[in-house]
Amino acid sequence: MIISNFPLQCPRLTKDNYESWYIQVKAWLSSQDICETIEKGFDEPTDGAIAQRKAMQKVRSKDQLALIIIHQCLDDTTFTYA
Repeated sequence: MIISNFPLQCPRLTKDNYESWYIQVKAWLSSQDICETIEKGFDEPTDGAIAQRKAMQKVRSKDQLALIIIHQCLDDTTFTYA
């Protein structure tokens, strides 16, 4: 997988490696500036302002990128439980 022109190999989560997997994936997500989105979440804008909508689209995009990365780091057995 290539994100931000930097090839990375997904560490695979197994039943025995959660601690090291967590550290590796968190570092990967942080390097892509998307870890904060996961930790803090986001609130939908209520007034519909254009600037807020654009900001929300950017946050949603980061959220989806994080989900893609996490899904790719799961083995088939673990993915069925996610």
